[in-house]
Amino acid sequence: MQSRVFQSDGIKIAYVDIGEGDPVLLIHGFASNLKINWNSTGWIDTLSRAGRRVIAFDNRGHGDSEKIYDAASYRPGAMARDAANLLDHAGIERADVIGYSMGARIAAFMSLDRPDLVRSAIFGGLGMALVEGMGGQERIIAALEAPALDDVTDPTGRIFRKFADQTGADLKALAACMRGSRETISAAALTRIGAPVLVAVGTKDAVAGSAHELARLIPNAEALDIPGREHLPASGDKVFKAGVLDFFNRRL
Repeated sequence: MQSRVFQSDGIKIAYVDIGEGDPVLLIHGFASNLKINWNSTGWIDTLSRAGRRVIAFDNRGHGDSEKIYDAASYRPGAMARDAANLLDHAGIERADVIGYSMGARIAAFMSLDRPDLVRSAIFGGLGMALVEGMGGQERIIAALEAPALDDVTDPTGRIFRKFADQTGADLKALAACMRGSRETISAAALTRIGAPVLVAVGTKDAVAGSAHELARLIPNAEALDIPGREHLPASGDKVFKAGVLDFFNRRL
């Protein structure tokens, strides 16, 4: 799967644009990339077979996109501009947006900052942590900055460091991203999201927070439980995929 590159606010962003039909934009999670989060899990094939044009990109600091080491450059609003700029670059006026974990946070900021571009939004792997914060970020940063995985004893830190090592990620860029991307959204601000929203979280996800509580704060939202799944495995779950397709068919 060959990616292309465009400039977003002077930063090189790698992306793919596949298929035809109603566009859907995919925004991956922290320490992941478009290939792992969306291609390897079958999402791109699933959406393409459903007749959708699929646009996915590597967030700044991830995958084949430019690596930056300034934490302020990873604020969610800046990363949401990358998503919006990509749609503008592709000539897309409105799209359905699917984000997972950090990608869901970016999708939420995009829904507030550029509501004209967001026809609907899927917040996968992110419930009330969008409002309350995720917690444990300092342990994750310490794990990313440790000399090696063997030096990391914190369980959560080890999960993220092992994942980052497996994907060949730039650890310094990820640490900067974790420092800069932790901004939350107030419950009051969420009431301004006008697009239909699906909040989908694994029932064993100890990171995301409650999907149902978050959905109650957003005017046109509903929640989806992904049975028996922890945070990372939930991203490619068949219940998640089926729920998203059903949501699109019913709400749009």
